[in-house]
Amino acid sequence: MANLLMHRREALQKLAILLGGTLSLPAQAALLGEKINSIAIDIPTDQQELISELADVIMPETENPGAKKAGVGKFIVRVIQDCTAKEEQDKFLQGLQKINTLSQTTYSKSFNKLDRTQQNEIMGKIARQENDFFKGLRELTVVGFFTSQIGATQVLQYLPVPGKFQGDIPLEPSQRTWSL
Repeated sequence: MANLLMHRREALQKLAILLGGTLSLPAQAALLGEKINSIAIDIPTDQQELISELADVIMPETENPGAKKAGVGKFIVRVIQDCTAKEEQDKFLQGLQKINTLSQTTYSKSFNKLDRTQQNEIMGKIARQENDFFKGLRELTVVGFFTSQIGATQVLQYLPVPGKFQGDIPLEPSQRTWSL
């Protein structure tokens, strides 16, 4: 019976394959708990806090918990440290530096000290100027959020023991999507 059960990692790996490999390789490696980078970089605490704040701007707390509460920043730091090639790590850190530089030149404050309206404005500029950085950050935020315990159980519907398979179930108008 135990061999018939699919483990979470295996399910996520198969989901990534079903999605046609739309998740980046670092995100897939992180979800599988792998470490593909032998050269670990040290991301300073202030930059880790910046990453958490950026993720929370992308997925803010509404009636649902936000990215910061779900611990998405730690997920992103792990992906960048353990699952991203050195060249991509450098590009990511340069993107963080550009955000702080833009915040300083625009408001004379670091990004973390801006109010949400100012943060959204800076993020909009970065999305237009540094599109690849922003897309990567957004992908990691979404994957990190919906694979977190909070995202999978409080935002998505979660049923730990689903029972029998029912392939055609009418959804209620406000019913949430199911998690894995």
